[in-house]
Amino acid sequence: MPDESVVFRDPQPLHPPQLRRRLGRHLVDARAIRDTDLLRALVLQRHQDAPLGHILISQGWADPDQVLEALSQQQGLQRVDLSDITADSRLLNRKPAQFWLKHRAVPWTYSGSQLVVAIAHPEHFETLKTALRGSFDSIRPVLAAEDQVTAFLTAHFRKELALAASTRVPLQDSSRHWHTSNRPLRPLMLLVALAGLTGFAPRLVFTGFCALSVIALSLFVGLKLIGFASHLARAAPVGQPPLAGGAPHKIRRLPRISMLVPLFHESEVSKALLRRLQRLTYPRSLLEVFLVLEEHDEITRNALAKVTLPRWVKIVEVPKFGSLTTKPRAMNYALDFCHGDIIGVWDAEDAPARGQLEQVARRFEQVDADVACLQGVLDFYNPRSNWLSRCFTLEYASWFRIVLPGLAHLGLVIPLGGTTLFVRRDALEKLGGWDAHNVTEDADLGVRLYRAGYRTEMIATATHEEANCRPWPWIRQRSRWLKGFMVTYLVHMRRPRVLLTQLGWKRFLGFQAFFLGSVGQFLLAPFLWSFWLILLGLPHPSAALLPAGLLIGTTLMLIVFELLGICIAIMAAFASNRRSLALWAPTMMLYFPLGAVAAYKALHELIWHPFFWDKTEHGHRSAEPETPPPAP
Repeated sequence: MPDESVVFRDPQPLHPPQLRRRLGRHLVDARAIRDTDLLRALVLQRHQDAPLGHILISQGWADPDQVLEALSQQQGLQRVDLSDITADSRLLNRKPAQFWLKHRAVPWTYSGSQLVVAIAHPEHFETLKTALRGSFDSIRPVLAAEDQVTAFLTAHFRKELALAASTRVPLQDSSRHWHTSNRPLRPLMLLVALAGLTGFAPRLVFTGFCALSVIALSLFVGLKLIGFASHLARAAPVGQPPLAGGAPHKIRRLPRISMLVPLFHESEVSKALLRRLQRLTYPRSLLEVFLVLEEHDEITRNALAKVTLPRWVKIVEVPKFGSLTTKPRAMNYALDFCHGDIIGVWDAEDAPARGQLEQVARRFEQVDADVACLQGVLDFYNPRSNWLSRCFTLEYASWFRIVLPGLAHLGLVIPLGGTTLFVRRDALEKLGGWDAHNVTEDADLGVRLYRAGYRTEMIATATHEEANCRPWPWIRQRSRWLKGFMVTYLVHMRRPRVLLTQLGWKRFLGFQAFFLGSVGQFLLAPFLWSFWLILLGLPHPSAALLPAGLLIGTTLMLIVFELLGICIAIMAAFASNRRSLALWAPTMMLYFPLGAVAAYKALHELIWHPFFWDKTEHGHRSAEPETPPPAP
């Protein structure tokens, strides 16, 4: 119930627009802002779909409390303080938490026959009133600060929001069904059967696995070859088709964008992250950045306590309920606090291009309605740290600048990267957000978008992050990706016919090639390596079962595959404006064997620890160079 010390004035409707003085005039008369700042804000408002008060606050030209007081006078609404008010559960529970957060409203108490509702945005009161019809027919608004409304709702719905974040995706599309007591039983039975078969016919089993390894590698190389050929065939810049009319498109009204930056045990990146975010040129009144951290993460909280956050950067703390602590769960929780029509994701160590968000907004306005997601280019700012970072950079450049744009051009399923992705909010909410139990929630979301009839486009804007340049952390990171690919494949292949119907043959085959190829080539890598015995003049273990010509032909094919990978890496080095890295392309054949170690670690975790999130540590290398090379 509300504090009894609060006295409500006689109920008055919102002042009609024709009787209101302008908000800016209230602020100027109260000497809360300068005339020059008001004029600048009015100019910005002509090009932005944002309230004047929000623009003034975002630009740092007005104090939030003074704007709220002026808004109270302009609208004829009583101001209330929610900081010491006890929630009325009976009223709040009439609607779900997401409803009240969406409208930034709190059903407070009854005054006579009217329900008193504290609102933060009086300009949307009529929309709220319509939405409440049937639940509360007679309501009266009072004005409260948005921060207080959000804090009030978060405190009351804390558990409900946290649990919902874990289960937003429908069960049939989620990997959370892995919660079973007999989960390891089937894989162990399969391993026992395989061991028995190997003991009975070892040479035959070995030959069978050799065949499977070649098929898996051929699937993945074939997919890369298709993307490579598509890249070569296109005359447009990487990742983006020519604009209509041949002239740059100027968007009339920029959309509001909400960026999620999940953080966990980040003690080194907070200052650098804020410095990079400050470089963004997108209008502050249309941008909100949420630093999303777990409530028990004292390391990140202490690091953020040492910096001063601008008003457009906010902290969302995710409550801990249950044992699940994953990046997608945290993003699901933060989604309900976002205002944006476009939801984007950056990682803690990311350095996005200054004009990246303007480019995203322009592209969303140009594309067809079925394009629900834009995937940017991922690059690294420390490619010369050592050999591993050079190879990592070449691998990413090959994938994001050559292969993926080609696949997107052909309309194939795009497995998203975990950062620099931008999704229309309505499509994201329709899909239920991210699968909180999948450790590669990005790849899974990419598949679910296509299954729902949406498409993803690549966009030629780069975000630079820290390349993993130490062997064991690299293996740990890659094992998480491979485990997630295994989980994603198993989830979407529960009903193969339904998947085929939703994707069509072309995308269905592309889906098979990516997931089976990317996982199989590493799991079965030791069998692929056996073919190098032939180059050394040694007999292959399958020589007694297979013709010599077939073994030699397979070996030559593997050599061609290696040469193709080197060619793609060289072209990627030039496409990313890092020409000197092309010299390191031939050494990539020594880089990928690390993936085999990661694959077996991933397989072990899939059976015993499917939801374990092997955290990648950042902050070991500073930006190099300070201004990363631009995307082509």
